[in-house]
Amino acid sequence: MDVVEYRPQPDQYVWTFGGVAPSHHVSPGTVLRLWTEDAFSGRITRPSDRPMDVLDMTEVNPQTGPFFVEGAEPGDTLALHLVDLTPARDWGASALIPFFGALTGTDRTALLNEPLPEHAWIYQLDRARGTVLFEARRGQLQIELPIAPMLGTVGVAPAGREVRSSLVPDKFGGNMDTPEMRAGTTCYLGVNVAGALFSVGDGHYRQGEGESCGTAVEGAMDVTLIVELIKGSPTSPAPEWPRLEHDEDYVVIGSSRPLEDAWRASQVGMVRWLGELYGLDPLDAYQLLTQISRSPLANVVDTNYSAATKIDKALLPAADAYGGMHRHLREQAATLI
Repeated sequence: MDVVEYRPQPDQYVWTFGGVAPSHHVSPGTVLRLWTEDAFSGRITRPSDRPMDVLDMTEVNPQTGPFFVEGAEPGDTLALHLVDLTPARDWGASALIPFFGALTGTDRTALLNEPLPEHAWIYQLDRARGTVLFEARRGQLQIELPIAPMLGTVGVAPAGREVRSSLVPDKFGGNMDTPEMRAGTTCYLGVNVAGALFSVGDGHYRQGEGESCGTAVEGAMDVTLIVELIKGSPTSPAPEWPRLEHDEDYVVIGSSRPLEDAWRASQVGMVRWLGELYGLDPLDAYQLLTQISRSPLANVVDTNYSAATKIDKALLPAADAYGGMHRHLREQAATLI
């Protein structure tokens, strides 16, 4: 396997999906060893930092990429397998940002209340114990929380020559902020432009479902992933919404506002995937989905909210999504660890 290592300099980050020249051209089967900066561009480093004093809001959620995948064409499916996600710093940061988050008035939910106070929290990482330390700002409580590294943002260039902020999740992926995007995940994204032009970033050392205050334990990340390509065909159409596959389950992510529309998009996406996997009529798939699906939240804070529909493989007959691509990539990943 070809291996490409890339640690971007600050002036090499990208802030959109679409509208950016590729940093690299890679072939299917390539292993990428990448470094991603945190969502704050590394600017929150101390509990005393006030977010709006230290952040440049035009430079939040930096992405590493984009990568041009040789042979990728509209209608194909890009498969990205996350082999390893390792915290690249010994601390992560979280914050309250004015008029941002799920439990405050926002620019979309206009209220007369004042913004919540600005605060930053620094979570110290204990690599040996595999934990980050929560320390209360207004009390003495300290709690060691197990790390659960994930990528908040994985996406391709959108269709129709659109250029979308790296803060936005949509059909192209983007800032989905789902804890399901962890090591061992194969992410399937529909290709919209020649080369797919995918980027990744927004590492989280851990995040609860929903990302309530709007920021997780944000941290720089060392990322190892494998790039593969599935050519489009009548029996293997590109997914409308991002699909994730783990050893134990299938997941579809939908993004929209209001939240129920994000959930609906993920549910319809899973109905269609069940149809592809088992030849089910949509109404039979709808009935089966009703009895076996779970609906973990991804985020309820971004420009679009994101919801997941998740089905345990143990409840279903054995199937090979995309010709067994996830199993193939897991086997490849095992040779790298």
